[in-house]
Amino acid sequence: MSAGPASQLARRGLMFVLSSPSGAGKTSIARRLLQLEPELTLSVSVTTRPKRPSEVDAVDYRFLDQPAYDAMIAAGELLEHAVVYGHGYGTPRAAVEQALAAGRDVLFDIDWQGTQQLREVAGEDMVSVFILPPSTVELERRLHDRREDPEAEVRKRLSKVAADVTHWAEYDYVVINSDLALSVQRTRAILVAERLKRRRQPGLADFVKQFRSPRQR
Repeated sequence: MSAGPASQLARRGLMFVLSSPSGAGKTSIARRLLQLEPELTLSVSVTTRPKRPSEVDAVDYRFLDQPAYDAMIAAGELLEHAVVYGHGYGTPRAAVEQALAAGRDVLFDIDWQGTQQLREVAGEDMVSVFILPPSTVELERRLHDRREDPEAEVRKRLSKVAADVTHWAEYDYVVINSDLALSVQRTRAILVAERLKRRRQPGLADFVKQFRSPRQR
């Protein structure tokens, strides 16, 4: 059997993590990546946080009450979970494992606590990117312009920025989101490069064999 084109090589899926302080733009970058990359699927987190007006249940998050959330933790159904800004967040295990088994990449929009837990189970299958805002002034403007959280929630999120950004050095890559289009371009370039790493292309060994065999005439 002749080898197929290189673009059809078997490839191991990866876990692509985006984290940032609230309002730095990771969710906007994530949404654009999902539009541009058909092989990328979003891990839809569960949360006990109230739904914002623009959000859709089971699309942006699965919104749960506290007992349902606690039950998922007790049953081992979450890959990671953490309390962020006073609300529970977590990553359902089954959907992620199914996507990776099918050779698809999974995008995670999670905080640094979730990233630390995910790294323990994902190992080299995970690639992490930390998104930084260009300044605290711009971050505050974005949070207010979003107009989806009450003022008390905005102040709470701003108060945690200094602590959140200290975790930037734990990530594989850092992108400063001064311009959304440029940040999407850079984040997409990271994804493409990581897909091409040898360890994520188990089909390469068989593909290369064709070059070692004498050509049939």
